[in-house]
Amino acid sequence: MSALASPSQLRASFIRWSLFLVPGITLLGFLGGTVGGGAKSPWFMSLVKPALFPPPATFGIVWGILYVVMAFALVLVVTARGADGRTAAIVAFMIQLALNLAWTPLFFGAHQITGALILLGAIDLAVLLTVVLFWRVRPIAGAMLLPYLAWVCFATLLNWQFLEANPNADGQQVSGAVSTVTFE
Repeated sequence: MSALASPSQLRASFIRWSLFLVPGITLLGFLGGTVGGGAKSPWFMSLVKPALFPPPATFGIVWGILYVVMAFALVLVVTARGADGRTAAIVAFMIQLALNLAWTPLFFGAHQITGALILLGAIDLAVLLTVVLFWRVRPIAGAMLLPYLAWVCFATLLNWQFLEANPNADGQQVSGAVSTVTFE
């Protein structure tokens, strides 16, 4: 009996993993992006926006695409059974994903612009490591993560610009309550 899988078995494995990981990673990204209020929160609305800040709808579109591509890259690595470095690549992916999902609650929920910037530095390094490890397992999987790496580097620059433009907003709590004044 041969230890190699047939092309149809490899294809079936890729499809099964895709059906599980693509929706799963995308859903995690969506849920992570909803924690903390987001771009419509009173705190964020009160911030001075840097010149590089794109229209808010851009983020949902870009992240949606990136999560799908990230998931397919992960599928390529997961289905590379027996490949050297496969386990390390999967672990690196999970670590960078956990860091990624922690950013929104830190920035939008806790209003920690500095903490979010530090976290983005860690995300940048974790994604870079993941790209390298994925590349060693399957070069196409590493290449698929390059747009994600570029986007998190852009996010780091944007986060830094938010901190520069809003130094007093770091950690500031805004209730969002509306008060009215009546004159008699």
